[in-house]
Amino acid sequence: MRLAGRWQSRAAALAALVLRGVAQSLRWQEEGADRIRALRESGQPIILAFWHGRLALIPAAYQRIGGRRVKILISEHRDGELIAQVMSHWGYEAVRGSSRRGALKGAKGMLRAAREGYDLAITPDGPRGPREQLQAGVLELARWTGLPVVPVTFSARWGRRFASWDHFLFPLPGSRAVVLWGEPMYIAADASPSEMLALQQKLEDEMRAQRQRADRRMERVEEGWQG
Repeated sequence: MRLAGRWQSRAAALAALVLRGVAQSLRWQEEGADRIRALRESGQPIILAFWHGRLALIPAAYQRIGGRRVKILISEHRDGELIAQVMSHWGYEAVRGSSRRGALKGAKGMLRAAREGYDLAITPDGPRGPREQLQAGVLELARWTGLPVVPVTFSARWGRRFASWDHFLFPLPGSRAVVLWGEPMYIAADASPSEMLALQQKLEDEMRAQRQRADRRMERVEEGWQG
């Protein structure tokens, strides 16, 4: 049975409360955060890029670098409404659309948000995968806006990896956790199609390697429970 109306709102509030409690209980480590904090302090908006399966701790990680105004691209698929409501409890405003459904609407909404000075957040393998295969939209958005793409991921020593298409990782309370912030990537406005393809492959490779490095730091394995 799918949740709707007030039941969906209550479920979203509960999920956000649980995530906040878990985040506060974690023993955090960070890598690369200082350069991203410096960008935020300078007033430079950024585009956060993270895999769909590593969404759980991104809101808390974003708050830890001083982030405040952010809009996230969320699918118009019926499951997207629950995600949008959960993220709203962390201050994320949703722009509805994706690379498949509502693509033009989503692009316009994100461009408008960039002009208004918001940070932007995208899961470039969402909303339905394939897992960790980067779709071109995030780089097109960077080319149109001039904003740097900042890849970010997390891993946790103790956590549950679900049997979903994205291998969603949910950290357990009290776990050690690491957040890795990557180098900002700028895309030239006049980048050619061949250059865009090369940059797409480069960012995908870097984001996969970043996630794998985080998992190694936390001594995670690829399957099931770890702890």
